[in-house]
Amino acid sequence: MIAFIRGSVYSFGNDYVIMDTGSIGYRVYVAKPQAITKKDEIILYTYQHIREDAQVLYGFLTMEEHDLFLRLISVKGVGPRTALGMLAMSSAKEMIQAIEQNDVKFMKSLPGIGAKTASQIVLDLKGKLVEPESEQAPSEHAEINEAMDALKGLGYKQAELQGIAKELTTIKADGVQAYIRHALSILAKRKGV
Repeated sequence: MIAFIRGSVYSFGNDYVIMDTGSIGYRVYVAKPQAITKKDEIILYTYQHIREDAQVLYGFLTMEEHDLFLRLISVKGVGPRTALGMLAMSSAKEMIQAIEQNDVKFMKSLPGIGAKTASQIVLDLKGKLVEPESEQAPSEHAEINEAMDALKGLGYKQAELQGIAKELTTIKADGVQAYIRHALSILAKRKGV
């Protein structure tokens, strides 16, 4: 499974970009290709969808969008193309807020989403998309936020990372790598290693 692609934007279309990684160009479907400029050096967090007749890569500029996309496609009736279309019309923050506030009307306004699917999304995802306020790292801790994103990129689930950011705020570490090492140490202790 391809977790992310780092490279420069070779070209783009209405709903995709071609990422040049040196010797290979990947077509990656994205929600907002207009937000990306040709020749930009970027990282896209990816989801690889394998069907009988195709292998498709979906890419996201942030882990928040990536994680929301994965949650959306777990809902019955929401496929990858529909979820990508939803993210093209709404920011992840707006959609999470709508789900948390039972705003079925907002969800129905997104492309490909009818009343039944909108209700199902709210029912399935409410309460699963946001951490409690006390668990979130303060915005001044950019290095901790970056370390948390790196851990998610390594495959750790949000549930496993509960409380880690808060613990890291009590530690004085020298850079992102040091915070990642501390976080891995905390995770190992939790597992009894």
